[in-house]
Amino acid sequence: MSIEPPPEALSPGLYIVATPIGNLGDVTLRAVDSFTRCDVVACEDTRVTGKLLKHLGIHKPLHRYNDHSDEAARLRLVQMMQDNAVVLVSDAGTPLISDPGHRLVRDARAAGVAITSLPGACAAITALTLSGLPNDRFLFAGFLPVKEKARKAALEDAGAANATLIFYETGPRLVKSLDAMAELLPDRAISVARELTKLFEECRTGSAAVLAGHYRDNPPKGEIVLMVGPPAKAAFSQQDADALLRAALDIDKPSQAASKVAKAIGGDRKMLYARAMQLRAR
Repeated sequence: MSIEPPPEALSPGLYIVATPIGNLGDVTLRAVDSFTRCDVVACEDTRVTGKLLKHLGIHKPLHRYNDHSDEAARLRLVQMMQDNAVVLVSDAGTPLISDPGHRLVRDARAAGVAITSLPGACAAITALTLSGLPNDRFLFAGFLPVKEKARKAALEDAGAANATLIFYETGPRLVKSLDAMAELLPDRAISVARELTKLFEECRTGSAAVLAGHYRDNPPKGEIVLMVGPPAKAAFSQQDADALLRAALDIDKPSQAASKVAKAIGGDRKMLYARAMQLRAR
């Protein structure tokens, strides 16, 4: 009976590997291959990553690397990468998204370590696709501050962006964040996504005030993705549209001018084109 040779080891370096955010079936083939062929796995919580590796039938040395790891621990891992393949994972999703892994990547790059990143699950992107909010432009802002004053300041700062906002939040803090949004961003569409990829996955959309009431009566658990739709475009008068069209017609053809103005004010391109032809004929 022939015995298959062990898989070829990965080249020394740092491998940033995304893991499932809930459903273990979402682990990628490249992630499994990297776990199988690496020398060491650096992780936030050895218990969490240990469960994933046990599910995959893989046994590897686990090194804890998280918010509490000091510079010495980081430098030890970088030194290890000189001769070993080190896989970096977070507890769930894509590493470095709102976690301290960027320091490890920065130091590894400075030390000349080979680095590669494997794509995979990300709670922020998964939630955005579920929300139905505009996704052509979005701003990921990590976790909102715990203290009320800092939370409001962060919302005021991010809320000025003409984009959908994406925050991470915890169950116990969700209602406080929604209350702050109801005060500061009362007219914006809000989406709350939780239990992503799991059996009881939920994505609820409404005003901040309505959602705050719902979750006050139904306290959620676990980590949550909290999203805020972009501000509504200001209403433009016919005079405003005409002024923009005239300015655009100085350098563009009517069709191009109409497209630019339609994008700027959210108007109907065909109607703006007809108006541009009228203005050019005068």
